[in-house]
Amino acid sequence: ADFDVKKKRKVAEIYQALNSDPIDVAALRRMAISEGGLLTDEIRCKVWPKLLSVNTDDLPPLPGKELREDNKDYQQVLLDVRRSLRRFPPGMPDDQREGLQEELIDIILHVLKRNPQLHYYQGYHDIVVTFLLVVGDRLATALVEKLSTHHLRDFMDPTMDNTKDILNYLMPIIDRVNPEVHDFMQSAEVGTIFALSWLITWFGHVLSDFRHVVRLYDFFLACHPLMPIYFAAVIVLHRQQEVLECECDMASVHHLLSQIPQDLPYESLISRAGDLFVQFPPSELTKEAAQQQTERTAASTFKDFELASVQQRPDTVLRQRFKERLRREERLRGEERTKSILTKPRTNRFVKLAVMGLTVALGAAALAVVKSALEWAPKFELQIFP
Repeated sequence: ADFDVKKKRKVAEIYQALNSDPIDVAALRRMAISEGGLLTDEIRCKVWPKLLSVNTDDLPPLPGKELREDNKDYQQVLLDVRRSLRRFPPGMPDDQREGLQEELIDIILHVLKRNPQLHYYQGYHDIVVTFLLVVGDRLATALVEKLSTHHLRDFMDPTMDNTKDILNYLMPIIDRVNPEVHDFMQSAEVGTIFALSWLITWFGHVLSDFRHVVRLYDFFLACHPLMPIYFAAVIVLHRQQEVLECECDMASVHHLLSQIPQDLPYESLISRAGDLFVQFPPSELTKEAAQQQTERTAASTFKDFELASVQQRPDTVLRQRFKERLRREERLRGEERTKSILTKPRTNRFVKLAVMGLTVALGAAALAVVKSALEWAPKFELQIFP
């Protein structure tokens, strides 16, 4: 009964945010991140476009079959889609599944044709099929195209250099939380390749329960492009005892970690990933991750995407307070200034939480501050992200 009450209250809050003028994207992000995510596919059809700033009144026409003619990616896409049987609901009639597979091929080819700078990779279809099953082919085409030019952009380069750079964040995150696990994995020389399929499919390829997949998509769509690597880190940390009890060699540790458990405590892991992102933002980890050519990565361009998707409704009192704080901080120099921005205890934590919508653990009083601050705080505070 308590769950039903919470669910009804959350549904009401989501529709209130959708019906506000302008739409309260900040609240929608909080709803997508907080316990239970967006709850139903019907709601996802309405909210996912808002999280990605997709205009549902101006959707592209459905792609035609001519896309398949002389398309360099067609054969590989066809092979991958034919192997994707387990990504469709069990018990679905063959003719219905085959129809969806044809739509899946067309969506992928359509996005690639409209964006020649993007390169197909094996695993991309695992992401696209999730959108197809939730929102249908036409809306999925628009959402996937936006996603491909933002969150997934690094995976769609001609080389895997940027993907490797993102994987390089995994060990520094683990090191900040549990140096013992980090050192054990370093000694085993296991690397990070075990998490590659997690990252490039947003866990769609490795999780068997579709409910868990879409719950994670709610979370990732509302967050920074690097959030999947933080979630990968918390999975490893959740299994820290298993890791430390494993034989300290590459084969044993890789085998253990590549077999992802299906009964993970998803809500607590999502909450922990959000906390770690706030505690150890990418800007603090970039040097350790040895990331190269940061100007080309989705993580570095997220500021523009975030600002474009968040409604700008400044609160004048809060704005004045922040201006005064910024003027004070201008008097600081070098490392002292950096330290004050990144480690200022409670107030700054609220602002960081506001930027990402990570307000799950905040009290009611803080929510009021977060709600009004989110609309404009990114202008000042997103500098903490790479």
